[in-house]
Amino acid sequence: MRVLVTGAAGFVGSFVVKHIIENTDWEVVGLERLSYSGSLDRLKVNLSRYTSVLHNLQSDINDHVAKEIGYVDYIIHIAANSHVDRSIENPRQFVLDNVLGTCNILEFARSVRQTLKKFIYFSTDEVFGPAPVGVYYDDDARYNSTNPYSATKAGGEELAVAYRNTYNIPVIITHTMNIFGETQHPEKFIPKCISKIQKGETIEIHSDSSKTVAGSRFYIYAGDVAEAILFLIHNGKLEKYNIVGKQEIDNFELATMIANLLNKPLKYEFVDFHSSRPGHDLRYALSDAKMKALGWEPKVGLKERLELMVK
Repeated sequence: MRVLVTGAAGFVGSFVVKHIIENTDWEVVGLERLSYSGSLDRLKVNLSRYTSVLHNLQSDINDHVAKEIGYVDYIIHIAANSHVDRSIENPRQFVLDNVLGTCNILEFARSVRQTLKKFIYFSTDEVFGPAPVGVYYDDDARYNSTNPYSATKAGGEELAVAYRNTYNIPVIITHTMNIFGETQHPEKFIPKCISKIQKGETIEIHSDSSKTVAGSRFYIYAGDVAEAILFLIHNGKLEKYNIVGKQEIDNFELATMIANLLNKPLKYEFVDFHSSRPGHDLRYALSDAKMKALGWEPKVGLKERLELMVK
C-alpha cells in the first residue's frame, strides 16, 4: 500500500507518518511546504519507505507534482493552519490554507478516484463551538464556529462531504480534540507551560469573566491520534468520527500537573481572555461513544503521556 500524508513534517503529520512506517509495510509520501511550523527533523523514519514532496496546497497539484507523488491507495489530509490567535489576526491566510488547500487536495483525490480506497479529512472539535457543562457533542453535531480557524476547518469539512456526495470520493472525517506531544510548536499551551515553568515565568490561564473558572479540554496525545487514524483506515466507514482523550481537565489543573512533573513552582494568572477578545471558547467536549463502540480508545492516561512529553 501507498499513502499520501499532507503536512507530513508538521507536528501531527510526523506522528502519523512514523506510526504508519512502524506498524505497516506501506510506503508513505509526505506532502509538505515546510512553513514556520514544519520541520523535516521530526521525520526520523525508515527513508527507504518514505518520499518527501515539497508543495504548497494553495496551488493546485499539477502534473509535475502528481508525478512526484505517484500512485496512492490512501490520502490523509492533515496540513492546515491551526492557531486561533493567528486566525483572528489574519483570517484570509486561514481561508487559503484550510479551504482552498483542502479543495486542491480533493481535486487530486478526484483525479485518482479509480484506485483511491479512503480519504481522511482531519478536522477539529472547534467546528462545534463551545460546549456547556455536561454537553458532549456527537460526531454529526451542527457547526457553530466561533473564530476564523474553526470556520475554515468547517469549510474544508463541508467540501470533503460535498466531494463524497458529488464525486464519490471515499471520505472519512475525524474531529480531534487538543493534541499534545513531543516536537509540538511552542505557541501551543502545553509546550508553552513547560517552557515558562522551567524559566520561572508567569502562565496566563484563560478563564471565565469571574476569573475563577479555567477553560477545560480533553487533551489527547499525538501518538494516540496517529493510532486512531490508522485504525479508521482499517475499520472506519465513510462517516464522521470523534477522536477524544481519556479525561477532561481544566488548564489550571493541567499547568499544576506540569509544574509537579518538573518539580518547580507554578506562577500563574487567571485571565478573562474571552471577554476582551472573543473567539476563544472556555470549554470543548466531544462524545467518544462511536469510536469506543467501534473498538478504539486511548490505552494510556493523560498523566502518563504528559510525563513522557515533559521528560
